[in-house]
Amino acid sequence: MTRPWEADPEAPFARRLGKTAKELGETKGRNGCPEIWQLGNGDVAVIGRDLTAAYAQRLPEGVTIAPDERLVVISGRMLGSAKPDIADA
Repeated sequence: MTRPWEADPEAPFARRLGKTAKELGETKGRNGCPEIWQLGNGDVAVIGRDLTAAYAQRLPEGVTIAPDERLVVISGRMLGSAKPDIADA
């Protein structure tokens, strides 16, 4: 069975959404900074902390994580900073 949507691993990074972790004061310039990027095909890539295992047993009713998916967490400030860059539906 195919999914209605599939991620395209060939889609290039097009533009950052929001501010960098450095601009938000959420990093000390080390590896592992969260990011939100719009890809060339309009999809969005999120780099965050992988907390799949921590949340796996307490997901809300009807929420599942497929074997090829990960639950990532970014700060609310990072997402909020991206709001002006995200088009309304």
